[in-house]
Amino acid sequence: MTGSRRLAPPRRLLAACCLGLAVLLGGCAGTAGRDIVTASDETDAQKRARIRLELASGYFARGQLETALDEVKQAIQADPNRAEAYSLRGLIYAALGDERFADESFRRALQLNPRDGNAAHNHAWFLCQRGRFAEAMTQFDAALAAPLYRDASKTLLAKGVCQARAGELAEAEKTLVRGYELDPGNPATGVNLALVLLRRGEAERARFYVRRVNSVPEYVTAETLWLAARIEHRLGNRVGAEEFGSQLRRRFPQSAQAAAYDKGLFE
Repeated sequence: MTGSRRLAPPRRLLAACCLGLAVLLGGCAGTAGRDIVTASDETDAQKRARIRLELASGYFARGQLETALDEVKQAIQADPNRAEAYSLRGLIYAALGDERFADESFRRALQLNPRDGNAAHNHAWFLCQRGRFAEAMTQFDAALAAPLYRDASKTLLAKGVCQARAGELAEAEKTLVRGYELDPGNPATGVNLALVLLRRGEAERARFYVRRVNSVPEYVTAETLWLAARIEHRLGNRVGAEEFGSQLRRRFPQSAQAAAYDKGLFE
């Protein structure tokens, strides 16, 4: 799907979230009003394309980019009108650093299926990563408006992170709050909302969200503990900052966050 780095956001949480956001190849967008397609409805070429696309997705998930690209090319050769193949091709080219072909691929996917929320989301995140914020917002909104799109909370997270990158903190807060309301258990949303609130001078509210993340053991990282320490420091709570700093040193002694704490680099 892959984060924001203003105010040192938690890379692991956001990167994982955004990878999940990006690798959305199927979905239900664009199927309303049509009969459900079953195996017997596929032509031999469409079946070959589907199998190649499944293989390409697997290789992409494992980081075997050139092999994934070869498979997706064969899928497109078999079925040139398969929109999701172009969306995956865009992700692969983006990962390979070929921005022109990535952009062209996403645009072709949306040309073939303008109501594909997954492709719109993928293109939006691609644009955001390259600082093309206005275009990214248009595509995020298109994803959210797509019929039957089921990943609104993830797209709201990515949109909020993108708005924060663009310096639109008030809008980022609104977007992330919407995402949090839809999926309060997503630690990436909670952490990024806390970061935005901290940047806006709302440290007390930021404390609420990061505490909820740190209350779940498997969500605790060097990034979340460091954020909690910074929030307590901003609030003037020296004891609280030292408590989180001690946890950070004990659990993640070799981390960059522990080093920053030892140097007192709270801001």
